[in-house]
Amino acid sequence: MEGDGQRLNLKREVGIIGAVSFIAGTMIGSGIFISPQYVLSTIGSPGASLVIWAICGLIAMLGGLCYAELGTIIPESGAEYIYMLRTAGKVVAFMFVFSFIMVMRPASATGIALSFAEYVVAPFYYDCTPPQLLVKCVAAVGILVLAVVNCLSVRLATNIQVVTMVVKMLALVVIVLGGVVKLFQGSTENFENSFEGSNVGVSSIGIAFYQGLWSYDGWNTLNYLTEELKHPEVNLPRAVVIAITLVTGLYLLVNVSYLTVMTPRELMSSSAVAVTWGNKVLGSWGWVMSVAAALSAFGSLNGTFFSGGRVCFVAAREGHMPDILAMAHVHRLTPSPALIFTTLISLVVLAIGDFQSIVNFFSFTAWIFYGITLSGLIYLKIKKPELPRPYKVPILLPILVLIAAVFLVLAPIIDDPQIEYLYVTLFILSGAIIYVPFIHYKLCPGLLTKLTVFMQLFLEVAPAEKNL
Repeated sequence: MEGDGQRLNLKREVGIIGAVSFIAGTMIGSGIFISPQYVLSTIGSPGASLVIWAICGLIAMLGGLCYAELGTIIPESGAEYIYMLRTAGKVVAFMFVFSFIMVMRPASATGIALSFAEYVVAPFYYDCTPPQLLVKCVAAVGILVLAVVNCLSVRLATNIQVVTMVVKMLALVVIVLGGVVKLFQGSTENFENSFEGSNVGVSSIGIAFYQGLWSYDGWNTLNYLTEELKHPEVNLPRAVVIAITLVTGLYLLVNVSYLTVMTPRELMSSSAVAVTWGNKVLGSWGWVMSVAAALSAFGSLNGTFFSGGRVCFVAAREGHMPDILAMAHVHRLTPSPALIFTTLISLVVLAIGDFQSIVNFFSFTAWIFYGITLSGLIYLKIKKPELPRPYKVPILLPILVLIAAVFLVLAPIIDDPQIEYLYVTLFILSGAIIYVPFIHYKLCPGLLTKLTVFMQLFLEVAPAEKNL
């Protein structure tokens, strides 16, 4: 056990294979089994949808490399939160962590859990839509099981990630090979005039990117657990390049396969595209794709939990969340209070959530904060070039991704302004209002101290110290 007196450190247990599995495993979740029909229906043509998927991969790669430099300049867990704290200041960092813990991560986990549940129940409701209550109950079970796993052991959570990674890779390889066979048999009619009917409106392109980038979400997973990564200065950029190249190639091939087997109209109307593909290509073995897609979403949900608990943990350590959330289990060295808190919020979002709006509002909020984080990297490059940085990217990279982030935030509003985007913006800004009385002036400290002591004894946790 690494330690300093009575304080605990999270252990460096994640190597390069675990690191690649965490990035690719979190990225390849429910998205590639659900988003293709939404990208296609929004952008309007097969050719344009493939272009969107390729550009999404490029944005994820450039973003990941920029984050790799940030992760080596500021070698602490917590990703955007810790980078904003060190560059933009406490108020902006608190606005992020408030939005992240209350909306972004629970919304992301809930969206993935709902996809997992849809695929679990799909074989039992072959001809009809499954009851919504049943889907939500299965999703809740998935959330609770993974919360327990992540509280018990870092190693067990990592093993689940590696195993589900293998399953989802096999499923995607089957889809790719099935598509290749169909192409060789001459099924190319869906690619004729492939750009016909493209929607080139700013809003359509923005929403198509939201849906595509939902499938790539997770490219920054490793930055949430930098302190648990072995040799981060080498493994962080290497894992980013390997994982995102692998995922982008797979996504493009999978989309080609979908379009080879199904007409664009069939693809757009399918609610579980992998199952529709499986039924057309594998016949009576179509249920296999349902199982594989469910396991894939399960792995993605696991990665989301693993990294999400860490942000809560780091924010509490910096004094932006109650102290109890910065504690780790005395024997297992997992940040269990932060994980339990994240789970409870996810279950609340699940009770009231709806998959479609979750993706758009999650993406809108996420890209606001990605933009602020990249501005921080540009600031550090210009103002603090003397800081040690074992890994460097050219300044053009963060500038390009920042331009993409600005476009992604503004695009859906320019063509089709919706009042919901205003509500989301106001919610983000409300973090600043909460910060002043409760964080800066520390209102009601006595009550919080008593609660912390009780929870500390109940959960068997102790304050954890960051690795220096």
